[in-house]
Order: sequence, then structure tokens, then C-alpha cells
Amino acid sequence: MIYTVTLNPALDYVMHADSINGGINRSDYEELFFGGKGINVSCVLTRLGIANKALGFAAGFTGKQLEKMVRDDGIDCDFVYLDNGCTRINVKIRSGSETDFNASGAPIKDGDLDALMGKLDGLKEGDYLVLAGSAPVGSTEKIYEKILSRFDSRGVKYVIDASGDLLRGTLKFKPFLIKPNHHELGELFGTEIKCDDDAVKYAKELQKLGAENVLVSQAENGAVLVDENENVYKSANAKGTLVNSVGCGDSMVAGFLAGYIQSESCKLALRLATACANATAFSPSLATAEEINKLLIQE
Repeated sequence: MIYTVTLNPALDYVMHADSINGGINRSDYEELFFGGKGINVSCVLTRLGIANKALGFAAGFTGKQLEKMVRDDGIDCDFVYLDNGCTRINVKIRSGSETDFNASGAPIKDGDLDALMGKLDGLKEGDYLVLAGSAPVGSTEKIYEKILSRFDSRGVKYVIDASGDLLRGTLKFKPFLIKPNHHELGELFGTEIKCDDDAVKYAKELQKLGAENVLVSQAENGAVLVDENENVYKSANAKGTLVNSVGCGDSMVAGFLAGYIQSESCKLALRLATACANATAFSPSLATAEEINKLLIQE
């Protein structure tokens, strides 16, 4: 069973306009999506027919709307509701280019984290725990470490999609998979990832620090995977028109997990991961199974 955790989910309010200026602007049309990296992973897994449960924090009337939208999409979820604040609304403006305003979100207290971990107490050997996204207000950069330390002796496979110290702190728990993008990988080592060789070099450095499999997404340059046996696999993007960059990395994580569970092959898992990421990039929202399968057939 796969459990995803999104500590700081969101509603993504997308506004489309032909042009914008410094005065009053009016959008041509608007869209509302559920958001949050772990929830996105759960969504794509669900569309691929892989059993999972989405967990995390929600708050206020926006939290209720988030849960309704998640359930309406067929995703199994079980959120902890916070006493104060509201689940954040991120505003995304599409007008030739992409401009995003991401809100801070509702604050959490120590008891809230205890409640969340209580929902995870059934984790057992062979289960997957996906921790994805930013830390909420009121927490520290060690919040992922607190969660992992509770389950570290159970044989659970950890999947981490985060950046900076939030990611770095999890490496001592030997996560099964981490998925930095090339910018995040460079920031960890104070450098710039300019090519596949750079990605491989620093992915191996992360393995020295504890990670088993390191999947580096590189936007238009595809992805590079260094697996636990030091095999290096590279994957190019499919041909298509970029429509949306939101959720591509989350789709990649979902695809890798689905592919690995089905085949126990990192090479085949990367193939499905890339198809999922590309299908989302070519779609106005998270990819459907049909869109993903079309790309797999075209290879």
C-alpha cells in the first residue's frame, strides 16, 4: 500500500488572460484544481489503478472544498483538520507565460503532527510512504525527520520529493527514492547542473549520503536515474506541446512507483515515470491513464 503525505496542500486557482498590465485586469476564464505534491501523486496513482491513500492537513472552508474535490476524483483520503486558518489558495496566472503566487497556508501545532502520525500507525513492511512538498507554517525543517523516525524500524520504503534541508534531513533514513529536479540538486551542492553527467555525479553524492535510488527531473532535458546498483538510465521527453508545468514532477514520482510495483525494474519504472510527466505537461491538468498510455504506445 502507498500512503502519500501532503503537509501543506492547496487549492490552485488558475486565471487565464490574453494579456496583463499594471492596472485592473480581467481574466478570460478561470479553473480550480486541488493541489499539493503528495495529493497529485495520489491522483495519478489512482488513475493508474494503484491503491493508495492521501493524508495530510486541511483547514477551514477551503479544506472542505479540497477534500470534496479529491474524493470526487476517486482518491482515497484521510486528512487531519486544523483548528485555525484555512487551506491555502495558490493563484496561477496564465498569459503567455506562467506566473504563480503560492500562499503560506494554515499553521500547525505539535498535537496536529501527532494526529497525522496516528493515521500512519498501520504502516508495515513493504508499504511505501511518500513525503512530498513544503513544510507548513509552525513546523521546522526537521518535520520529515520526525515522521520518518517513528516508522524507521518497520521496513517501510520512503519516497521523498522535497528540497533543501527538508530533503537533506531525510537521507540518513535511507529513502528508497528521492526526486530532486536539476535546480534542487544543484542547490544542495552549491552548483549548477548543466548536463546529464552533472546530474549523475551529484545523484551519486546523494547516494553516499543515504539515498537508494535518485531520480533527477530536468524539465525539457528529460530525466536521469541512478539506481541502487549504480546503474544509470536516461530518458528523453516525448514530442508534444507544453501546456502546463504544474504537477509534472509529481506525476513522475507516481509513474515511477507504479512502474516499479508492477515490474520491480527501475528501468521500466523510469519509462512509465517519463510518460506520466510528459502526459501531464501536455495536458491542462494532471494526466489521465488514457493520455499516459498514448505516450507509451508511441515509444
